[in-house]
Parts: sequence; C-alpha cells; structure tokens
Amino acid sequence: INFDDTAFFLSNRKMELSSGKLARFADGAAVVQLGDTAVMVTAVSKTKPSASQFMPLVVDYRQKAAAAGRIPTNYLRRELGTTDKEILTSRVIGRLQLFYWQYFKISHRILCNLLAVDGVNDPDVLAINGASAALALSDIPWNGPVGAVRVGVVDGETVINPTRKQMSSSTLNLVVAAAPQNQVVMLEATAENILQQDFCHAIKVGVKQTQHIIQGIQQLVKERGVVKRTVQKLFVAPEEIVECISRDEAINKIRLETEEQLKEKFPEAEPYEIMESFNTVSKDIFRNLILNEYRRCDGRDLTSLRDIKCEVNMFKMLHGSALFQRGQTQVLCTVTFDSIESSVKSDLISTAVRYVHLWMFFFPPYATNEIGKVTGVNRRELGHGALAERALKPVIPQDFPFTIRVTSEVLESNGSSSMASACGGSLALMDAGVPVSSAVAGVAVGLVTKYNLEGRDLEDYRLLTDILGIEDYYGDMDFKMAGTSKGVTALQVDLKLPGIPIKIIMEAIQQATAAKREILQIMNETLAKPRPNRKESGPVVETIHVPLSKRLRFLGPGAYNLKKLQAKTGVTLSQLDEETYSMFAPTPSAMHEAREFIGELCKDDQEVNLEFGAVYTATITEIRDSGVMVKLYPNMTPVLLHNSQLDQRKIKHPSALGLEVGQEIQVKYFGRDPTDGRMRLSRKVLQSPATTVLKTLTDKNSIVLGGTAPESSTSSQ
Repeated sequence: INFDDTAFFLSNRKMELSSGKLARFADGAAVVQLGDTAVMVTAVSKTKPSASQFMPLVVDYRQKAAAAGRIPTNYLRRELGTTDKEILTSRVIGRLQLFYWQYFKISHRILCNLLAVDGVNDPDVLAINGASAALALSDIPWNGPVGAVRVGVVDGETVINPTRKQMSSSTLNLVVAAAPQNQVVMLEATAENILQQDFCHAIKVGVKQTQHIIQGIQQLVKERGVVKRTVQKLFVAPEEIVECISRDEAINKIRLETEEQLKEKFPEAEPYEIMESFNTVSKDIFRNLILNEYRRCDGRDLTSLRDIKCEVNMFKMLHGSALFQRGQTQVLCTVTFDSIESSVKSDLISTAVRYVHLWMFFFPPYATNEIGKVTGVNRRELGHGALAERALKPVIPQDFPFTIRVTSEVLESNGSSSMASACGGSLALMDAGVPVSSAVAGVAVGLVTKYNLEGRDLEDYRLLTDILGIEDYYGDMDFKMAGTSKGVTALQVDLKLPGIPIKIIMEAIQQATAAKREILQIMNETLAKPRPNRKESGPVVETIHVPLSKRLRFLGPGAYNLKKLQAKTGVTLSQLDEETYSMFAPTPSAMHEAREFIGELCKDDQEVNLEFGAVYTATITEIRDSGVMVKLYPNMTPVLLHNSQLDQRKIKHPSALGLEVGQEIQVKYFGRDPTDGRMRLSRKVLQSPATTVLKTLTDKNSIVLGGTAPESSTSSQ
C-alpha cells in the first residue's frame, strides 16, 4: 500500500493532501491539512444500485472536542447528537451527489472526521476537498473531482481561505466549489451588503483558486492509477412506455390517472419504471416549452415575478409580525425580543463565545397538502432557516439591546420558501421597530439547459426568475440570492449538473438583482422603513448602578434576591461592569413591578458618600457580646462596631463602658473592607489627642435605576 501525498499553495498558504495511510478499509480516504487543522474524510458505497427516487447519499460531518484539545462540558463528557454547524456543513458537502446523479443510484456514505483543529483555520472547507479527494481516489464512479475554497474580503482585498481572525473583519464569507475548466458547482455566501461587482469578482477569484486543488487531486489519482468499478447505469425509461405516454392525452391530467392506464397496458412493468417514464416525458415537455417557446407552466415569461402581497402587524401582542405571499408560497414571520443572555452560544471547537440572532424555520406538512409527521427541526428546515438568517443579519445593528428571534412558518409552499422568509422576516423586523439599515428581499432563479448528444458541450440555456416547485424539480439549478437595494447579503446555489460556466452565474446574479429591486418596491408600499418605536407590549431594558459596598446586600446570599426577582416578575439582570447591571423585563408592567421590588429591597439601605478619616455621630441600635450595632444616619443598615474598636482598653463586653441603646457616640470612618464592603469604624482612635472634623449626614439613595451614577453627597460641618 502506497502512501500518496501532494501539496499546493493557495495565495501563499500551503494546503496538503494525503491518502493511503489512514482508514484503508474504506473505498476512499483522504486527509486534508491547512496550517495545523487536519480533516480525514472517508467514502464507502454499496455495489448494487437502488430503485430509490432520490440519491441515497449520506454525509456526516462530526466535530470532535478532542481535536481542539477540549473535553465536552455535558455531564456525560462526550459528544451528544449533532450541532447546527455539523448539520449545515454536512448539507454543503452533500451537494457533491450531483456529480453522479445522472449515472447511477448506489448508496454512499461520506464521513468527515476532525483530526486536529488549530483555532485559526476552519475545517469545513477542508472537509469538502477531502470528500472530493476520497471519492476521486476510490473506485466509486463519479464525475469529479471538485475543489473548494473560502473567499473573504478584508480591507477591500480578496483573501483565499482566510483565518478565523481575518474572517472577523471580513465583509464576505463565500464558499466556492468548482469543477475542472472553471465550471461552478456550488456557491454559498454571507455578505455585509457587498456591492454586486465586488461580489462577482470574488466568485471569479475563488473559482480560479479551486483549479489548483483539482489539479492536486488529479495528480494523486494519476499516480495511484485509480480504476473505477463498472456498475449498472442509472435507470433509463423503456422507449415503448415513453412513446405511449407521449401519445396519451392523459398526459395533461393527473399523474395517477395516467399511471393506471399504463399499468393496464404494461402489466409486467415495475411501478418504478412507470413512475420514471412519466417523469421523463413530463420533464422533456416542460423543458422544451421553456427552451423553444419561452413559456412557463403558469403562463409567465422568463423574468416575471408571481403576484406578491404583504401584510404587517398581524397580531397586537406580538413584538413584530408580517405575512408575505408570493404566488402559492405563503410565509408568516414573527419577531420576539428577549434578553442578551438568551443568545449566548459556545462553540468548543473554535473556542469562541458569540452572540447571535436566532432564527427558526418551520415547514409543516400541510404547507404542501401532506399528512407527514410533525417532528423536531430537520436538516432541510435548519438549512433554510440558516440561509434566511444570513440574509438578514448584516442589516441588524450590532448594538441592539435585545436578542432577536425571528420565526418563519411556511403556511403554503410552491417554490422559494426560504427567500419568502427573508422578505417576510425583513418586514417583521421593521414592524417590530428594529432599526435595520435597509430592507432585504430575496428571490430564487432557476435554469434549464440543453447539451449536445454527448452531453459535454452546452448548446442553449434559459434562466427563470422566481421559480415554482416544479421548475426547481425539473430544472437544473436553484439559485437563491438575497440583499438590499444596494448590494448582496446572502447567496446559495445548488446545481443538478456537474458544473456550469461562470457567465451563467453572472447572468443569474444580474437577473436576481433586477427581481430583488422589484420585490423591494412592493414591500416598501406596505412598510418602507422601521417603525420609530417598539410596540408597547415589547420588552424594556434599564440599567442599575449598584456600588460595590452594596452589591452583597443587593444580590443577597447566593444571588437569592435576583432569583426571587426573576421568579416573581420574570425580570432578569446581567452584570455589565463592576457597578452596573442591565435589567431586562419582558413587558413594561413587569419592569414597573421589578422597580417596586428593588425599591422595597433597598428602602432601608440609604447612604451617602462618606469622607475617609472624618468623624461622624453614630447612634447605638443594639448591644451585642462582640460590640455594638450603630447607624450613622437614618434608614441605614446597622453595622458592627467591634469591642476592639470601642476603647483603648481591652474589654470583653460593651457594658463595661456603660454604653446603652439609643446613645450617641463619635466614630471615625476608615472606608470599607474591600472584600465584603462593610464599613470600617473606630471609636478607639478618637481617644488620642488628634484633631478631628465632625460631620453631619443627610439621606441619599445609593442604588440608582436608569443608568445614572449617584452624585457625591453634600456634607455640612
């Protein structure tokens, strides 16, 4: 067994690719390394094709805490389930299935295993290249290889495979996958409202860089002398059934009626053969109408949008809501505000803690007139929600005082529900009074192509704006783009072809831009800009100033007071700095109740700023064995004046000095204990002949609501 490896440079950064050392029982295995981040990808397939209508490809991208030198923090100390990051990366890698969709349907499994993570280089793009190499080096037939890079724009400069630090200041996060001869395979992008020309330039640069990776994989394949296995080709519909369907008038009726007729005419045919024959004819008719007659199945021309209707402020109690209808796609979006703490997410692999805006996307079965199960969020819902979130996140201000949760529920679906969610989410955010920098709209563009008989050269193609579900199913591309009137915020391109020329991508961007502006005009007629104020039913945030000396009393033992406040009113507090807390209330009435609670808690804890070294008159409130409890001013919480500080002589009980409750004595103030904030007072030092200044104190609040610090107290001699 030979150990093969190669190395190539992408913008002066070395990427290494190796195979033949690890996981040798797999059909194909490869290790990709960039910096000190390494990912191993394995590919295994069955030998017989399946009769499934769908490509039986399973991709699992799994993050291991050990790869980052960490231990999982759950109570079992092991990886549990799959994270959103793992699922979304698996979906991206799964788009490699299109490279053998047209050839055969054999069950495959691609498993990506993180070996090491340096916290500098992201492993997700490495996993795409590893999957490509593993398939290319195996005997599994496919139409690859492909190469993938991440493209960023830092300080106006295009950066290939930027580091995590560079990505923090990048205005673009673009993943480009391409095939040989600069054929685009997959695009996925998040952008800070980047201009169209800059976005197109980044795509071209990324595609060019992927060719170095492809050449490296091809070199390994050539050195190893890989021979692909011979398998049964993808099912081809029998000509006699196809011809019968073509002559059958029932082609324009429902599918079931046609299939019943075919079963009678071809009783020996398998149900799968009849179904695929019907799909073959339907697909040909559908595509020929578009290519030859420029007609779509719903009567629109190639660049027309479906009818769009928008509504906002659907329900009074919601913080923000909108209903977006585009043709037969209907989406209800709602906005909910919550405290900042509710959005904290930790990622052990990248060792980062980040604040995020939450997005939930629901696709119930009734949206497509089905009776399927209603379960947890599946991979498709997670992917659609992530795309819509990426579309809207760049326009939301970073200093917004709440966590924003946007929920998108698809009530009707016939194409482009994720882009409808971006439109509805934009309207809902503005309805909620979120000061977004600009409205966002999204649209899906489809593609129908015609290749020559050999299937190699592209002869003709048509781009379709705002595609239907059937146009996605029978078409060759699902191109989703969202952005503002100025630029692009998100992009996702899925293909059913082994790559298309860059010029088609550029035309699709141009066509989507024109449609996006038209949609924004319609949305602006409903709500053109964010509401100036949030709704009265929305949450409230205030700040509280708590001096260090009063923090212990304010919090209570074990933060008992804060827990009691949250249980009683639903209000939560978070510490901003040493003396400032942020108080979040879900409603204004809850905030009012919380203010009363805090006022009641601190009503007897009034204080002024005391002058270090000054002498004050104290009133004895209680006699204890260890000393006397004294108050320097009314409403003050009594503090202990210890026996050791009562007199120059050593005493065991205050009664030895004849002290009584209610008696006034002079004490000297020496600041507060830095550990617990208690006052440090002494009567003993006053018995020395030192000159003293006597102070008389007035009342003043120590804990201030509303974020303003307390003013210095006034003292009179």
